[in-house]
Formats: sequence, structure tokens, C-alpha cells
Amino acid sequence: MLELTHGKEIQMAENFSNREGIKGMLNPTRYGLLRFAYWLQRLTGLGLLAYLIGHIYETSAIIHGKIAWQQMLNITGGLTGNLVLVIVIGMCVYHTGNGIRVMISSSGNGLGKPGQPEYPYKPSSLNYKQRLCIWVSIALAALAMMYGAAVLFGD
Repeated sequence: MLELTHGKEIQMAENFSNREGIKGMLNPTRYGLLRFAYWLQRLTGLGLLAYLIGHIYETSAIIHGKIAWQQMLNITGGLTGNLVLVIVIGMCVYHTGNGIRVMISSSGNGLGKPGQPEYPYKPSSLNYKQRLCIWVSIALAALAMMYGAAVLFGD
């Protein structure tokens, strides 16, 4: 009985050492397209949250007077600020498009028919409709970023 418990403790210790934690979550190359889309959804969500917090901080500078507002505009209005805005445009468009895809597929639309799993197993949830929606979301984000860059930086 004591050896069995000891064996389980060793097995649990080995399982904990095999976990990658956040480093594993940040590696999008380990999985297929659906997991990559999920990874991008999380990344863009965190990026948009960071932008929202920064935007609130930036716009609240106006309550400290005209000089503080001008200093904040000098910081955020340059090349770096415009590049951040172009990235935010892309994040917003991708996050919205992929979020709509997830909502539609959560209701069961666009998914394949369930079937008996046979080797080699191919998930019916990632059919051509899902793949197309993911790539369209990425393409729309890229187009929106190009348009935003053209507007912000001129023709």
C-alpha cells in the first residue's frame, strides 16, 4: 500500500514537470488552424483590453489642463502612435470576425455532421466553412490594417 502511494506521488511529480504553462499556451505551432484561431482570439482580446486601458488613460489627460493634453498628444500622435492604431484596427477586425464565427458555430451552424470516429480521425467541426471563415477574418483584418495605414500615413 505504501509503495502504491509512493508510485502515485512520483507519477504526479512527473506530470507536473511535463506541463509547459504559459509558454505552452503561447506556442501556436503545436496545433492546427482551429487552435491557432483560438490563440489569436485570446491574443487580440488581451491587446484590445490593453488598448482600452491606455485609451482611457490618454483621454483622461484632458482633465489636467491644456498643457497636459498637448503633451499626451505629442506622445501618442507620432509614428509609434499611428502604428499602434493600425495594429489595433487589425486586432479589432479579426477579433470581431472570429467572434462572429465562434458564435455561429456555437449554435451548431456551419459544423459537420457527427459520425462514427474512424482512424485517421478528422474532426467534422473544422470543415471548409470553418476554415474559410478563419481565413476571411484574417484577410479582412489585413485589408483593414492596410486601409487604416493609408488613412493615417497618407497615400
